[in-house]
Amino acid sequence: MNQLHTPKASRNQETGRLSFMGSVSPPRSGRLARGGLSWRYTRRVIPSVSIFASPACTFSTVSALKKTALVVTSAALLSVFVVSPASAVAKDADDNAPKPPAGMSKVGGDQLGRTGTQVNLGPGAPVLPKDLTGRSWMVSDAESGEVLASHNPHWRLPPASTLKMLFADTVMPAPALQPKTLEYTVKDEDLADMGEGSSLVGVKENLSYTVHDLWLGVFLRSGNDAVHVLAAMYGGVPKTVRDMQTHAEELQALDTTVVSPDGYDSPEQVSSAYDLTLFARSGLQNADFREYCSTATAQFPGEKKKGEKRESFGIQNTNRLLTGADGVTPYKGIAGVKNGYTTHAGNTFTGVAERDGKVLLVTVMNPSSDETHAVYKEAASLLDWGFSANGKVTPVGELVPPKSAVTGEGTGKGSEPDGPASVKGKHGPAKTTKAAASGGSGGAGIALGITGGVLVLLAGAAFLVNRRWPLPDLVRRRPRR
Repeated sequence: MNQLHTPKASRNQETGRLSFMGSVSPPRSGRLARGGLSWRYTRRVIPSVSIFASPACTFSTVSALKKTALVVTSAALLSVFVVSPASAVAKDADDNAPKPPAGMSKVGGDQLGRTGTQVNLGPGAPVLPKDLTGRSWMVSDAESGEVLASHNPHWRLPPASTLKMLFADTVMPAPALQPKTLEYTVKDEDLADMGEGSSLVGVKENLSYTVHDLWLGVFLRSGNDAVHVLAAMYGGVPKTVRDMQTHAEELQALDTTVVSPDGYDSPEQVSSAYDLTLFARSGLQNADFREYCSTATAQFPGEKKKGEKRESFGIQNTNRLLTGADGVTPYKGIAGVKNGYTTHAGNTFTGVAERDGKVLLVTVMNPSSDETHAVYKEAASLLDWGFSANGKVTPVGELVPPKSAVTGEGTGKGSEPDGPASVKGKHGPAKTTKAAASGGSGGAGIALGITGGVLVLLAGAAFLVNRRWPLPDLVRRRPRR
């Protein structure tokens, strides 16, 4: 797989080279690491530096004749989309590009198991954005669970650090990590088995950090070091991986195989746009999860010199739609969630945004475009389309609820649901679509709203998000571990 957008970036560095983080690309070695990783970890902490913007992109010119042809072609396509119940727009035109498997999962609906782009446009519905190059993507209504459009949503692909959403949703509620003011002194063995080139926030042995500090490191800098320390507090990496897999299955995220808790590349570690959307939707039920994934900047504890007050340094969220870093335009109404990058996964991104009372989730995996920060631009264009298409499309599927929300069973020993198995949302009774591949039941409608909005103030000023998330179908007690 070609390394996308940032050829000099390390193999697990978030969405290419960060403006405040140097390249970390030590050579591989052969020692087998814990959690299925096969490269020895070499730690390097790069000091923070000032943020700078990337050069503006340069676009080629288009002749008048070509513009005319494009207009005619677009008009013809629009007429086809309006009368056709579904369209499959050809992607990955390169014959050498990987192709999705013919028989993908149908969890959430039969149409989600088809290859290519799926959308059911009604009268007046806008056509999908041009030049979408993601191998897999999906845009959904977070409130109703309706999938508005998709492209190979069940294609099992490397997830990179978007898998940290599942890690957080699994581990964050654990009693061992409560309260978030709890302090923990890091041991050398906590950091011993991370993969080479891991993205780091700067956790050091023999220094203490609060749980709150570590979660900021996970969500803002996508620090694998912070993940491994939290996993150690939780009970160790093997236990964390097992529980993440169990939780994925509870969420009916059946495309996912967990090997490492941080999303580091491993041959067998895969997920899908559909599953990543489920992880985001579930994680957003937790107020702390919402706080961390929507935080733009924070201070992180640094060195402590003898006789002096402990220093701290600034960290910034790697989600450029949130921060507007490196020339990416901040997306109006964005409220999280997580981005990722590895050599094998390419760029991955799941985001949630609110506009005029409508809340959408979008996931994009591995765009093939050479355009800088294509994953954010394609995600933003899909969100724009989703808001414009509101009420003008027939869903191609749905986001299924967790098993516990359907059956009333808990997620493990000592757990039980907090509410009834079926909840009537503000838009009426839930609709049901058979999850054919999994044998699971269809999704109950889930009421979700975000009130307020997002304000990104440049030069490190405040980032404010005010919202409510009444999601009774997904709010349930976790196992008591």
